[in-house]
Amino acid sequence: MIDRVSNFLISICLGLVLAAPFAVAATDEVNVYSYRKPQLIDPLFEAFTQQTGIRVNSVFAKKGLLQRLKSEGRNSPADLVFTTDIGRLTDIQRAGLTQSVDSPTLRAAVPANYREPQGHWFGLTARARIIVVSKGRVTPGEIEDYEDLVDPLWQGRVCTRSAKHPYMVALTASMIAAHGYAHAKQWLDGLRNNLARRPQGNDRAQVKAIYNGLCDVAVINHYYMAKMLADPKQKSWAESVRVIFPNQSGRGTHMNVSGVALTKHAPHRDSAIVLMEFLASEQGQALYAKENGEYPVTSGVPWNALQQSWGKFRQDSLSLATIADHRARAVRLADEVGYDD
Repeated sequence: MIDRVSNFLISICLGLVLAAPFAVAATDEVNVYSYRKPQLIDPLFEAFTQQTGIRVNSVFAKKGLLQRLKSEGRNSPADLVFTTDIGRLTDIQRAGLTQSVDSPTLRAAVPANYREPQGHWFGLTARARIIVVSKGRVTPGEIEDYEDLVDPLWQGRVCTRSAKHPYMVALTASMIAAHGYAHAKQWLDGLRNNLARRPQGNDRAQVKAIYNGLCDVAVINHYYMAKMLADPKQKSWAESVRVIFPNQSGRGTHMNVSGVALTKHAPHRDSAIVLMEFLASEQGQALYAKENGEYPVTSGVPWNALQQSWGKFRQDSLSLATIADHRARAVRLADEVGYDD
């Protein structure tokens, strides 16, 4: 009788463990190196800890984490690296600082084009590289594609940041992947000829330039619109422009990601993978998208109100790993056409 009761209790305990998809010992922890600002990811870590009991320790830096991982070597305490842009993710991978993750959960949640084929990094949120135009000076339908940016109609009317910034590098790399090197060079040179001023500032600065009448067209990441609309000082900038998701009749809008990679010598490997799976889950994706205004990569997760107001759009399905292979050529193109000169 005692044995039967014991077996019954054991089966209940096993059932409870299996029912908790992220259950791990409460004494465990995960160490994170992050290029993402604490206010964007700390709420996610807090929710994860509440659910699993796994403590998350994070270190934030604007730069230098790759060099830090190199210098620490196998003694590094870092389990995961969080960063934005496909370029930074692949730089960490190609430096030999990551290891592959074979997780059916992650493969099911993250589309193939948003993850490294061997599992060295996974996108967690997606950002669209959109075109914004002056509501008062650009007629709806005048510009629809990235390729339209080189039309003589826009001569002296376009603003962008440096062509060597990772966001612009990725866009140029996508043009190389879509059209080939020669065509992409012609496009970047044509874009340079249409600039209203020397490339400068961040994405918000391009919208401000439109507001101030310095240009009529700009290329930015979509989530800056949400940030500006939430800032009383910048709301008028955002309200002066109209959002365009380019290339809807063709390959779709160029997308990039913020993502995560498991470090090569992760001391808490299993718990780190649990955190990765949590962030790719519907719960984690809903929290992530809410906190940073980016699009969830997992299908079925609701968009925020602003994203819904813009409507659904075709996304470029080309693998970001493939686009990353063209990054070095994209930087070379910027030099060849003298884009930032």
